[in-house]
Amino acid sequence: MAKTIDLDAIVRSKMGSKARYVPQFLINWLKRAIHQDWINSFILQEGDKAGVPWLKDCLEYINVKVEVQGLDNLPAADAAPCTFVSNHPLGGPDGVALGAVLGPVYEGRIRYLVNDLLMYLEGLAPLCIPINKTGRQSRSFPAMVKAGFESQDHMLMFPAGLCSRLIDGKVQDLPWTKTFIQKSVEYHRDVVPIHFGGENSPRFYRIARWCKRLGLRFNLAMLLLPDELYRAQGKTFRVVIGKPIPWQTFTSDRTPTEWAQYVRELVYK
Repeated sequence: MAKTIDLDAIVRSKMGSKARYVPQFLINWLKRAIHQDWINSFILQEGDKAGVPWLKDCLEYINVKVEVQGLDNLPAADAAPCTFVSNHPLGGPDGVALGAVLGPVYEGRIRYLVNDLLMYLEGLAPLCIPINKTGRQSRSFPAMVKAGFESQDHMLMFPAGLCSRLIDGKVQDLPWTKTFIQKSVEYHRDVVPIHFGGENSPRFYRIARWCKRLGLRFNLAMLLLPDELYRAQGKTFRVVIGKPIPWQTFTSDRTPTEWAQYVRELVYK
């Protein structure tokens, strides 16, 4: 039987002995805020299904449609493994949708670098390399990333690390990190840029802005992402796939960080 989401157990796992200081009314509020029952209904519906079929069913469950432009830019199904990079406007539906688009093309050979909280979704977990965003990173993480890039799987990354914020009056990513440049060059992977159109609710950006102003170390806005997923029901999003960038492009003329911003700019163009 599929393992459902149990917020009480997640809090105990993340906080250890400190979990006893978290009042139950707060846990109950969080269960409603993340729509735990709604998510668990889908998990129970899927049973043991996992991977790309799970992603496609998830899109259908939340009634999200995707209009894709540039499919002819995708490398062939038998091409060498690539690194797909995208902006991250939504923090949920965008990851599901891109996996559902790319997965069938490459017979499920895709892997995500994701927040480790998503590992609690067993149907998604086989496609994931988890990043600990709320505590100490596992010592095995570098080896997991190395194994991912050495494999025949295509890597799907959101180089901003967090979903987009309201910056200078526009919804856009934070500066992209350089990892995808370094690893793509090291393992001779072409980079395929993708733009995903969409944005979260104004409330999400207000709370994210206040978290930054108050200097909160905990990413409170992250707790709102399941609710943003819930609010995305019935929407249609536009995806544009750009032409692959040969890994040889990323020369020493610029630093990896500068190349990362170069690709980010291409995505927004």
